Amino acid sequence: MAQAASKTCEVCMSAPGSQYCIDCEEYYCGNCKLLHNRQKLSRNHQFQKASDIIPEGKSKCNEHKEELTLICNTCNVQICTRCVTGKHNGHTFSQIFDVIVQLHGENEAKIRATTNEANQNIKKIKDSLISFENSVESVIKSINDEGNMIKRMVDKSVAQMIALVKEESQKEKVKLINMLSDAKSVLVYGQTLDRKRKELVKTRQDGRLVQKMNNLKEEIDKLHTNSFPKFPNISFSRKSVAEEDIRQLIGTYNIR
Repeated sequence: MAQAASKTCEVCMSAPGSQYCIDCEEYYCGNCKLLHNRQKLSRNHQFQKASDIIPEGKSKCNEHKEELTLICNTCNVQICTRCVTGKHNGHTFSQIFDVIVQLHGENEAKIRATTNEANQNIKKIKDSLISFENSVESVIKSINDEGNMIKRMVDKSVAQMIALVKEESQKEKVKLINMLSDAKSVLVYGQTLDRKRKELVKTRQDGRLVQKMNNLKEEIDKLHTNSFPKFPNISFSRKSVAEEDIRQLIGTYNIR
């Protein structure tokens, strides 16, 4: 039953207990009341002002005006001690139990069952938390391992592509070097023939000069530059890759 209003909150024990929880039969300060109403198990508890609480005694028997401290199991009603010798006379003693003792036992059993279940739930939650944290670490390691594997595959593909570029470009460079060497040879030969031409200009003009000039003409006619093929060119076409494309290369995880 309700008790007289407490001077302090029965939860924090530091503030005035201005609010009374009817369901818990406890006094709360304003802050503790708000916290109490936020709890899942007590959010629907009813409060009233502590000043409105009137101390009550135990319920009275309407016939004898005594406290109803007993219960008759035969009639399934609360009775006082005088009712035992009255209209409930004849009911065996085993059929009558002290209400207070019965309620105390029931409340104790319920509290113990609830606290035991709460302790078991706490253990299950803690075990689940440890297991979940271990699973999270395992998933993170798997993601890192797969990411590193993909990185190695990318690095390998990049290295192979670079090696292929170097190999094929070297072949084209050799072709260009050979073309350069041929062009230099033509230039040197042309410069040599030009010096002969200048020397003949200074030579006495006679029949032998004509022959020499004809011979030089034949050599000049043989002089020609090579036609060039299309010069090699190299370029790189960047492939459009979004972050989502990268994520699709990695496995998925699921939290349930």
